[in-house]
Amino acid sequence: MPDDFPPTPVLADDLARRLADLKTSEPNLRARDLAARLGISEAELVALSCGDGTVRLTGPFGDILQRLPDLGPIMALTRNEQCVHEKVGRFDKVSVEGRMGLVLDPEIDLRVFLWHWHSGFALTEATKDGPRRSLQFFDADGTAIHKVYLRPESDLAAFERLSADFRADDQSRAQAVTPRPAAAVPKADEAIDLDGFRAGWRGLTDTHDFFNLLRSFEVQREQGLRLIGREFSRPLDPAAPKHILEQAAASGLPIMIFVGSAGVIQIHTGTVARIVEMGPWLNVMDPGFNLHLRADLVASAYAVEKPTSDGTVTSVEIFDAEGGLIAMFFGKRKPGEPELQPWRDLVAGLPERA
Repeated sequence: MPDDFPPTPVLADDLARRLADLKTSEPNLRARDLAARLGISEAELVALSCGDGTVRLTGPFGDILQRLPDLGPIMALTRNEQCVHEKVGRFDKVSVEGRMGLVLDPEIDLRVFLWHWHSGFALTEATKDGPRRSLQFFDADGTAIHKVYLRPESDLAAFERLSADFRADDQSRAQAVTPRPAAAVPKADEAIDLDGFRAGWRGLTDTHDFFNLLRSFEVQREQGLRLIGREFSRPLDPAAPKHILEQAAASGLPIMIFVGSAGVIQIHTGTVARIVEMGPWLNVMDPGFNLHLRADLVASAYAVEKPTSDGTVTSVEIFDAEGGLIAMFFGKRKPGEPELQPWRDLVAGLPERA
């Protein structure tokens, strides 16, 4: 909606009727597509079913995060406009400190930024295969942040307890959203202290310090990779993800794949096996891990090297046409361990941008 006010009950009723018609006429449309057809956000779409299988939740959302281990095995989904990352596992080793959260299970591996978690819902949806239950969380503008889907072996009683314990008083079908502010205008290339930026890059000892380096020099991420030069960054053909996935699958090389929304970064660590192209989508279709990437929306890609106390860490980072980060690829490693040489060799062999 254009304003940060919830729709009136009459408008919500009209949207609900239009939604029912769309589901009847085009039953295969996904939630994001349904919302787009109705001209509303996905959070507003979900809210339309409050009282009919959907429960609006109240926070603190960090408390909900810490209750997710009770659900047992689940599927966690994080996405942005170009990429969907799905992992099966458990929410174990969950910690929350202030507005930051961590999940450090070997399968469900998340970095959580709770200041983006503005609304949440517990859903029970009817499907041809039976009820589908999930927890879904959204940013202030109604964009999906993270979704947790129950599996047949999940603890249904734990899901129902969580839904009841965090049930909001407001169960109306109207959801307030706030339009996302306009993106900041990048600092002009010529205004950046490139010598200082390069010196700061050379002085890195931990990959986690890279964000602070960008912020201190007011450099956007893709801009920094473009400007730093071949000492640390090499522009690649945008088809780099396809090369990486196919070569890793063929060799059995374990890799790490990071995909983020505004509120969550979700990480896969391990091998990939079944790589499938379907139209513009490049997919990993493995038991326990699915990745769906709109390869045609990858506008730029870079092979990136960052100094650390454990030696150089090499990544491949891909971006959309606006310079937004889509995903990052690394070789499997843990702090204190050197990078795998086969990963370095794979990246070194990736074709450069024409």
